[in-house]
Amino acid sequence: MPKTPEQWLEVASPPKRTRGALKLFLGYAPGVGKTYTMLSEAIRRHGYGEDVVIGVVETHGRKAIAELATQLETVPRRKLEYKGTPFEEMDVDAVRERRPRVAVVDELAHTNIPGSKHRKRYEDVLDLLAAGIDVLATVNVQHLESIAPTVRTITGVHVRETVPDWVVRTADETVMIDLTPEALQNRMRRGAVYPSERVEQALKNFFRRGNLIALRELALRQVAEQVDRTLESYMEQKDIQALWPVREKIAVCISSNPKSQFLIARAARMARRMDAELYAVYVDAGQDTSDRDEKTRDANLQFAESLGATTIRLKGADVAREVANFARERHITQVIFGRTAVDGWKKVLYMRNISRLLREAPAVDVHIVTQEPD
Repeated sequence: MPKTPEQWLEVASPPKRTRGALKLFLGYAPGVGKTYTMLSEAIRRHGYGEDVVIGVVETHGRKAIAELATQLETVPRRKLEYKGTPFEEMDVDAVRERRPRVAVVDELAHTNIPGSKHRKRYEDVLDLLAAGIDVLATVNVQHLESIAPTVRTITGVHVRETVPDWVVRTADETVMIDLTPEALQNRMRRGAVYPSERVEQALKNFFRRGNLIALRELALRQVAEQVDRTLESYMEQKDIQALWPVREKIAVCISSNPKSQFLIARAARMARRMDAELYAVYVDAGQDTSDRDEKTRDANLQFAESLGATTIRLKGADVAREVANFARERHITQVIFGRTAVDGWKKVLYMRNISRLLREAPAVDVHIVTQEPD
C-alpha cells in the first residue's frame, strides 16, 4: 500500500531532539570575558534566525554586559522573599513554557534562594536540557568541585559555590575564554571588572599575578582533559585502532621488585620533560604471593603516585597481552620496561614477552632500561 504524503513527511523529517545541547564558556577568574562572549554568541545565533532568550544574566554593574543583554528577549525572573529581603531568580518553568531553541544562563555554580524550584542553578540547566532546550552557560574553574580545594591552597579563598565535575563533563562543547594575567589586571585597573574602590584590594589578594597564573593553568588543564576525553570517545565510536599521538602518554611496567622505583623515577623524569601523562602499570600474574612481595609492590605503587603517576592494576597470566591491551585502550605512546634478567631461561622469557608486546600493541615506542641484576 503506497504511503500517504503525511507518512512520507514523517519518514523524511529528522527525529525530534530529546535533549538540548550544553555549551559551556569556561574562565579562570572573574572578568576574563565569559559572559560577554556568551552573549555575543547568543546575539549572533539570534541574528541567524534561532529563537534565543535570556534565562538569567548577572551584569554585576558592567555596562558592556548590560548593553548586550538588551539585544535579546529576557524571560522575567521569579520574585522570591527570603528572611524579609526580596530576591529574583531564573524562572525555569517560565523558560520551559516559552520553549526557545536556546536559553542563556549565567553563573552555573550559583546557589538559588530557598523556595526556588531547584537548589542549584546547574540543576535549572539540567531541567532545560531535559526539555530539549539548548543552553549557553558560564562557569569559572575555581567552582569545579574537584578543583576548589586546590584553589583554596593557592589563593587562600574558600570557594563556597561549586559544580560537580560530572556536570561540566556533560557539556557538548567547552570554550575557554582566555586572557593573560597582565591583561586581566589592566582590565581591572580600568574599572571594567569591579568598582574603582574595590580594585586595589582585589589586586593585592585574589587577583595577584601568581594566583592568576596558577588559575589559568588549572583552566587550561581542565580543557585539555576534556578535549582528550572527546578524542578518545570519537576514536572508540569510529573504531579507530591506529595510534594518534597528539599527546604523549607513558606507561612504566612495574613489579614487586624494589628496583622498580628506579624505573618509576626514570619514567617520571621523561614525563616531566615531555609534559606527558604517566601511568604505572602492575600486572598481577599470580606470582607475587608472599607478604614481602605484596609490601614492596604496594610501596612501588605508592611511590609512583607520589611522583604524579596514575597507578593501574591489571590481572592476567599473559603480561604482554595485558600491557598491549592497556596501551591500545588508553592510547599509550611509550612503554618502559626494566631489564634485570640477563641470562638463562629468564632472559629468553623476558625477550619473548617484549616480542609479543611489539606484535600485539599498537605502534608504541618501547624503552628497555637496564638495571643491575639481583
